[in-house]
Amino acid sequence: MSSIIYTYVNNNCHYWRIAVLDKRIEAAVRRGVGVFDEKLSIPQKLDGAIQYSVFPGGARIRPTILLSVAVACGDDNPSLADASAAALEMIHCASLVHDDLPCFDNAETRRGKPSVHNKYGESTAVLVGDSLIANAFGVIAKASNSDAIRAAKLIELLSKYTGFPKGICAGQAWEAEKSVDLSAYHQTKTGALFIAATQMGAASAGHDPEPWFELGARIGEAFQVADDLLDVLCSEDETGKPSGQDVTNQRPNAVSEYGINGAKQKLRDILGGAIASIPSCPGEARLAEIVKLQSNRLLPKEHMKPVA
Repeated sequence: MSSIIYTYVNNNCHYWRIAVLDKRIEAAVRRGVGVFDEKLSIPQKLDGAIQYSVFPGGARIRPTILLSVAVACGDDNPSLADASAAALEMIHCASLVHDDLPCFDNAETRRGKPSVHNKYGESTAVLVGDSLIANAFGVIAKASNSDAIRAAKLIELLSKYTGFPKGICAGQAWEAEKSVDLSAYHQTKTGALFIAATQMGAASAGHDPEPWFELGARIGEAFQVADDLLDVLCSEDETGKPSGQDVTNQRPNAVSEYGINGAKQKLRDILGGAIASIPSCPGEARLAEIVKLQSNRLLPKEHMKPVA
């Protein structure tokens, strides 16, 4: 997602500039990962590998969605929302490090550079992922003095969508099953952290997270279907990671299930439902525009018609 998002509002044909979120996210992630006192004796290799895995980051899509929902819901506790965004991104980065390991995808590159285990070694990569996961919950705990009840709910949500049976750990485990429920696989493998993003965004602003489940689930499923299409349609130079991994690793995917054209139609159907599922909130219209704009960037223009 672009740093600055403009949305078109039919009222008087006026353009509204949505809040710049990426600086807020980067600052929160840097605080979360930590800049350590030089006097503190720490394993330098692990510290370097952690920084390497998080910076420079990708599009920071999950924390952007989280903060976008928080803003749409009033954003009355920005410090807690920022901590939640950082924690979610740390979990996501950890999942990428673990996903690339030889025991899973054995990917040589990530974001256009050597994967963490390829650069720092497999044992260090395991510790990078473990450290980011453990520290992520501490980031929210440190911000709990502003609202302990909300913080407890945020930790609960992050745990739920990280672990088992509804989190990304379960999603990874589906790849070892002989018979795969593709919908359940997509919802846990990719959807879980998007559900966490929408629900944690609402919860950080004091709103009930339950009505935000469908939006997160649909966005997550859309991203997984798009990722399956990118794996087939685009090269490593275009995506920054090896292509053809679904076939190589015999993973369940939308292209093998529906075909390329069928997967594209499936993607459009999911996105249309996602926009329609946004719960009523003060910033509903602007949030719909953000979801729409992000949706239109899932695939290159030559492969995807814009979502109306």
